[in-house]
Amino acid sequence: MSAHLQDAVVACFGEAVAGIDPELRQATRPEFGHLQSNLPLRLAGPLGLSPRDIGARLVAALDLGDLGTVELAGAGFLNLTWSPDVLGGVVGDLLADPRLGVPAPETPQRVVVDYSSPNVAKQMHVGHLRSTVIGDSLARVLAYAGHEVVRQNHLGDWGTQFGMLVEELLGEGLHDPAAVAALEMSELLALYQRAKARFDDDPDFADSARRRVVALQSGDPTTLTLWQALVDASMAEYNATYSRLGVLLTDDDFDGESRYNPQLPGVVEDLQELGLLTESAGAQVVYPDGFTGRDGAPLPLIVRKADGGFGYAATDLATIRHRVDDLAVDRVVYVVDHRQSHHFDMVFAVARAAGWLPDSVEVQHIGFGTVLGADGRPFKTRSGATVTLTSLLDDAEEAVAARYDNPEVVRAVANAAVKYADLSNHLARDYAFDLARMSATTGETGPYLQYAHARVCSILAQAPQQTHAIGTLSHAAEQRLALELTGFAPVVAKVADTLEPHHLTAYLYGLATALTAFYESCPVLKAEGEVRQTRLALCEATRRVLSEGLRLLGIEAPQRM
Repeated sequence: MSAHLQDAVVACFGEAVAGIDPELRQATRPEFGHLQSNLPLRLAGPLGLSPRDIGARLVAALDLGDLGTVELAGAGFLNLTWSPDVLGGVVGDLLADPRLGVPAPETPQRVVVDYSSPNVAKQMHVGHLRSTVIGDSLARVLAYAGHEVVRQNHLGDWGTQFGMLVEELLGEGLHDPAAVAALEMSELLALYQRAKARFDDDPDFADSARRRVVALQSGDPTTLTLWQALVDASMAEYNATYSRLGVLLTDDDFDGESRYNPQLPGVVEDLQELGLLTESAGAQVVYPDGFTGRDGAPLPLIVRKADGGFGYAATDLATIRHRVDDLAVDRVVYVVDHRQSHHFDMVFAVARAAGWLPDSVEVQHIGFGTVLGADGRPFKTRSGATVTLTSLLDDAEEAVAARYDNPEVVRAVANAAVKYADLSNHLARDYAFDLARMSATTGETGPYLQYAHARVCSILAQAPQQTHAIGTLSHAAEQRLALELTGFAPVVAKVADTLEPHHLTAYLYGLATALTAFYESCPVLKAEGEVRQTRLALCEATRRVLSEGLRLLGIEAPQRM
């Protein structure tokens, strides 16, 4: 209908307003038809005419044929109604399309999605929840939209802390790499705490730890072997968490900071040759254009510290070079805490100034807000410690366990509660972690969508081997459900473009709500003939879209609950 409206605008008011978006939105009430547009109101200013006059002309010029009807309402709204046959045809097309109406892109992109990124020998915490859940969903949507997705988990597996950890291992007599690789995360955390306490209190140990860092960076076999064992122990824990969450990351997706260590001197040398590097208090820095402090002074991006060590910026610049030169990407998406926005802006600016990040490659930092507790402050344990991801998932499963006998369903529902609450919020906003609300089976929650899917599966299970032929949609609830189904392909395209998963969560909630209204108003199994077949076809189309939509959020869609 958008194209028809645009043609009517040109016919009535000329090429000067050609291409204007009618901004069709789903009507909020049945008496307003299926779709509404405030186009006459938006054209009133540029055309110098009243909205009602503009609307009347558009209605007179609009030729929808058999598609439907249009009416002028209120101060200047256009109410459009699809014909029942058209809606039925759309559902039929959807049922016949394995991709549910989502077209392949004209120019598929190769996209890196950088997410999760825990630090070796440290437990994943509530902050990693957001990066992991958001990144996993974006990777799924981009792949479904037809792009080639490269998942990368930029593991924090390099740096001065590993000199401290290896020195502590040797001091405690832990020389066997197999024994170190078998350590559980609680043991790794205790090791880190012991090493940090000694580093802070014992100058001799601190000196030994610093020398151990040099040994690590120089490739000392003993140090490297124990370092790798620490990485292996941590990765085993992370993989168990990813499996529990249903996240698609694997060992092949780990892209540790250690990969880039040999390249860091070259980053500094190349920046020096390009004339971008400046010395500041002994450090090697770059002053990218447009970045200043509160006092107006230029802000530096530290590439090499005064002590000779490399900062995070050097690793991030080397990572960009790898992704552009070796992976040949078109787009890179960083799913990292919004507090890193300024850092990434400066890194991207330096990479572009150096010519390492061409204009043809799009880079985006998808920052996200903080998870808050009931007190409105960052989510902490009662003792004030950071909440670990494992304990958070334990609490979620405990919150839903009383309702279900099947442990697999318990885990699926708990994950749905946590993931949907996270993804349904605007990413940059903070949100409160409220398990009672998140795990409810009513309202806008993940479990509610799972129940909707299970309900429609139950109906279909009682009518096996149906043809799913679609006839005329005569009931208003049938038409509303069909109209909701038409929105799946556009919302997938929107999320792939904007990288905002809350558009998909809102769409699926609207679809589930329409399914509930349909279920209450339109008997399916008791209907007969064409009406029964049509309603079963609507159920099957809804099942497919709910199942696929939940999968794109990383949420399981159980057939029974």
